[in-house]
Amino acid sequence: MAEDFELDLEELRHLQSIAKRPRIVSLISSEIRNLEKLSKAAVSTSTLQTPAPLPTPASATSTPALNYVTLGSFSWDQDNEKVKIYVSLEGVEQEKMDTLFKPTSIDVKFHEVQGKNYRCAIPKLNKEIVPEKCKVVIKPTRVIITLFKASKGNWLDLKFKEDKLKPDLDKERDPMAGIMDLMKNMYEEGDDEMKQTIAKAWSDARSGKTADPLKGYH
Repeated sequence: MAEDFELDLEELRHLQSIAKRPRIVSLISSEIRNLEKLSKAAVSTSTLQTPAPLPTPASATSTPALNYVTLGSFSWDQDNEKVKIYVSLEGVEQEKMDTLFKPTSIDVKFHEVQGKNYRCAIPKLNKEIVPEKCKVVIKPTRVIITLFKASKGNWLDLKFKEDKLKPDLDKERDPMAGIMDLMKNMYEEGDDEMKQTIAKAWSDARSGKTADPLKGYH
């Protein structure tokens, strides 16, 4: 459509250049103006109807996993209501720190500290805390992590530790078993005087109160 208008305009301009009568020149000029308007409108309509090219989606760039230096060495103290953890670290910025407090764990990350990322994490605390009250204060040469205890009292340790001393069910059923084993070991490893002392003690106790655990050892 726009190309047709251009051809018509070209021909009208040619006629305008050779026309001599004023009335004809005026008519041709008027027609040229009308065609110019129509030509511009056609160009505008064509532009609107042409779909804009879709933007090329940016290629998905996978963010590389950050490497952290574990801060395993730190000091701590406590009072009846809170625990304070002291981490020696210079150059920490508040806006480059991430904190995650849970009832029984903490995870504090320090990014871009002298070109490295650091992490102070305790996956299982000795006792529960109140996450929404916990806070981190940044000092020039250290960071103070304050944990508020869910229940007041003294913590024997900061981290939860499993009790490795498992109860011996057999000894629980027989309270004398542990004593008997101990006496047998003392008898076997002791000198002559120790053996005589233990033998005499058990000999004195053989009045029906207990069985002799040293039978076969002397």
